[in-house]
Amino acid sequence: MHIEKPKRTFVAQDCVVQCWDSIKDYFESLESRVVKDKNSAERWLGDRSELDAFLEEDLAWRYIHMSIDTDDKARVDAYTAFVSEIQPKIAPFEDLLNRKMVANPHIMKMSEDPAYAIYFRSLEAALSIFREENVPIEAYLNEKAQEFGSISAAQTIDHDGKTLTMQQASQFLKDPIEEIRAVVYIKMVDRRRQDIGKLNDLYSDLIKKRNQLALNAGFENFRDYKFVSMGRFDYTKEDCFAFHEAIKKEVVPLVKEIQQRKLNQLGKTKFKPWDLEVDPFGRKPLKPFHTGDEMLQGTINMFKKLDLYFADCLETMQEMRHLDLDSKHGKAPGGYNYPLYEIGVPFIFMNAVGAHRDLVTMVHEAGHAVHSFLSRDLKLTAFKNFPSEVAELASMSMELLSMDLWDEFYPNSEDLNRAKREHLEDILKILPWIAQIDSFQHWVYAHPSHSVAERSQKWLELSVDFGTGLVDWTGYEDIQGASWQRQLHLFEVPFYYIEYGIAQLGALGVWMNRKKNQQTALENYKKALSLGYTRSMPEIYQVAGVPFDFSENRLKILVSEIKGYLETLN
Repeated sequence: MHIEKPKRTFVAQDCVVQCWDSIKDYFESLESRVVKDKNSAERWLGDRSELDAFLEEDLAWRYIHMSIDTDDKARVDAYTAFVSEIQPKIAPFEDLLNRKMVANPHIMKMSEDPAYAIYFRSLEAALSIFREENVPIEAYLNEKAQEFGSISAAQTIDHDGKTLTMQQASQFLKDPIEEIRAVVYIKMVDRRRQDIGKLNDLYSDLIKKRNQLALNAGFENFRDYKFVSMGRFDYTKEDCFAFHEAIKKEVVPLVKEIQQRKLNQLGKTKFKPWDLEVDPFGRKPLKPFHTGDEMLQGTINMFKKLDLYFADCLETMQEMRHLDLDSKHGKAPGGYNYPLYEIGVPFIFMNAVGAHRDLVTMVHEAGHAVHSFLSRDLKLTAFKNFPSEVAELASMSMELLSMDLWDEFYPNSEDLNRAKREHLEDILKILPWIAQIDSFQHWVYAHPSHSVAERSQKWLELSVDFGTGLVDWTGYEDIQGASWQRQLHLFEVPFYYIEYGIAQLGALGVWMNRKKNQQTALENYKKALSLGYTRSMPEIYQVAGVPFDFSENRLKILVSEIKGYLETLN
């Protein structure tokens, strides 16, 4: 598809964000403008939306460039300048504009449209928590949280004469030869040990500042503040607690059963930490591709069989060079799809090393990308800024929708079945981890004055609740107690993680629907994604053909479906 950035009608075409003065006039213009009827209300909202898209895309590119090369000081400085110097100046104006909106009858009358009602609901939540004294704290947190990426990106090991990123080194943990796995694992943990104290100090600082943010806004703790900030209108913290308990009851026993079987196949009574990724039959790790380009082309070919529109989205990104896929030194960890609201074509960032997990990440991020494309023509930028529970429904569903087409990467049926099995078992294994991370965050912010030792102890207690008890951590107790440090979300996007669990259950529902009727399931999936955030989360899930339900009963149905399907792969 041919895509061009739309011409601006409010922000000057040649505007460049160099400092606050570059954009101040636009905010002042919106703040002082008289909105006297429906037409002027629509124009005002459109102009604000255009400014939002312009600024969010500018920040996006700064973040993308920085994460591609964290060693480039100029890139880091460009991002830091925005979050520490420009954003603090924007925040008070955002609050003024929000107040102007909710006080104007011509703007608020538009809430008769459900899309605007959803938007205004989020605005009112933002207004309720905004405090002027929190602006510099937010700026500090935005800047400080990025230290996690720099610390993690600098973690490398030397092995067989090569310097490896942690993503590259982790591939050796799948090696059938235990001696190789153990040697690499020990090198990895020795390197991680160097940063345990540094990451603990960073997290303690973030917790302290986030707690102050909440107290300033009149909340008892950061958890309660964040629920309002994130717009969690459709479920409560009690629902989260119920989800944690449901995972313990319905998922953990099945994971333990699967892991015990693997342990028996390995001929061991307990796993060592380096045994958790190895194939129990001594087979080499699945190798679906060798380069990022090969992975991308294979995914495009696969999507052409699934839905031509999906393939077209990726080909457009390829032509526009909106992808950076291979792992390399200095690159921030993880993977993401970053929406670019002006051009409407997102950017996918990854650290691919040729592993099966990379293939899953590719289709996951492609699901996010398709979501961006399907919602790019919505009227306002706010309509395209969907909550994570909806965003992750798009990505996790794409993993499962594409699964039967992985023969593009695995022409051998044994490898294909093995890949499917690994993916479904990984889904089961990740659910307890999601619940543990979420439960950990609830505790952390409900007890903000805890010590580092207490934090590690709480994590270990939760590891008993959500773990299988089948791993021997002797000699690596400190690594187990600090294993939460590998979760980027804790540092950069607090409380953003249970969404993966909620969305995973929705995605499993989409997968079940596809097995019944592929065409209907795909049509419903695309219709739901096209809504952006113009309906409530339960309504969007309903359009996708699945319930917004993460209760114990729903979990029991989905776990049974996975278990039954796994039996067909034997």
